[in-house]
Amino acid sequence: MKTAGVIGLGDMGSGLAKNLIMNGFETSGFDLSDTRMKAFSDLGGLAMGDVGQVGRHAASVFVMVMNGDQARNVILGNDGLVANMDKGGTVILSATITPAEARAIGQDMQGSGINLIDTPVSGGFPGAQNGTLTMMAAGASEVLDQNADVMQAVSGTIHRVGSNAGDGQTVKACLQSLIGSIFSATFEAAALAAKAGVSGQALLDVFASSSAGCGVVNTALENIIDRKFVATGSHIATMHKDLTISLALAGELGVPMQTASSAMQVFHAGKTKYPDGDNWICTRVIEEIVGAELHRQGALK
Repeated sequence: MKTAGVIGLGDMGSGLAKNLIMNGFETSGFDLSDTRMKAFSDLGGLAMGDVGQVGRHAASVFVMVMNGDQARNVILGNDGLVANMDKGGTVILSATITPAEARAIGQDMQGSGINLIDTPVSGGFPGAQNGTLTMMAAGASEVLDQNADVMQAVSGTIHRVGSNAGDGQTVKACLQSLIGSIFSATFEAAALAAKAGVSGQALLDVFASSSAGCGVVNTALENIIDRKFVATGSHIATMHKDLTISLALAGELGVPMQTASSAMQVFHAGKTKYPDGDNWICTRVIEEIVGAELHRQGALK
């Protein structure tokens, strides 16, 4: 049986693990949370005591942590993956970090005998749990070929976007600047409809059947009109972090990003007022300013 591993078993990593197990991979994992580790074991995963144990068990290991410092420590730390995996093994960096951080990790892995695939993902909690994530994969062609089966186990679409570490993260930064901007516009449109007395269902019906309808808009609006602002699997801290990465890259390259910058301010407000909420909670901040709420059956003032 082919072996795989997952470091970080939260909303996204638990979905990776679930689909690896369902597709016949002997899957080991590690997370700092005992609750997550128990849930992983209940799925049929092999709960390990530390990162190094996962590295010694698995030929391919997904790293789904929150930031670049965590990714570097997991991959290159004293008891990290590079120090413990067999030569020819592959680290699959599926966390979203800055392109510069991914490039630095790739450079420091050179000569280790361990391969790196830089492949952030899109699709959120539903995509992770359903095995339908979109992957933006960068790596040597032979390494991507070698790991095609393990990546297909968790993904519906795999795009090969480059050959170097950092290429995948760069594409993800571009994507998140767009998604964040669409979210922000949706939140504002929802608040406008609420203040004008439009029903949420009517707005959703029109948006979904128009050229503006898409998964990002429809999902956001569904959650807004049903007043689901927490525990939907799309925590505001993640998009806030991703937009920060997008704007930092734009600053490095001298690219003006007026729309994404405005979206960042909306997410700043939402994260400050409701730090435990999900993306759509930004709408509540605007609703509180205008004194109206958008519900499925009608706007409340």
